[in-house]
Amino acid sequence: MSYMKHGFDSAQVERIKLKLKNPETKERVKMILQGVTKYDLQDRIKVRKFVGLLTKALGEKVTDLQTEHLVNFVISQKIDPNNTFHLIKLWGMFR
Repeated sequence: MSYMKHGFDSAQVERIKLKLKNPETKERVKMILQGVTKYDLQDRIKVRKFVGLLTKALGEKVTDLQTEHLVNFVISQKIDPNNTFHLIKLWGMFR
């Protein structure tokens, strides 16, 4: 899978995808990310904070190395949350 080349554990990705099918969990995640801009997603400190908030909301334990992989991934993708193409690309990566 394409996300594995970024250092993500496939079992953890599947576990998170399953958790996000829960409407309450999905809403918590949406609230955390509400108003996030492409500039926020290029700021290493903000991305690290989002990773911490999201992993806590999902009840996922991540190591410092996993956090660093997640931060690097988000920054390298240059995600614009207002660009539908970017969101479709991410969705396709984690299907």
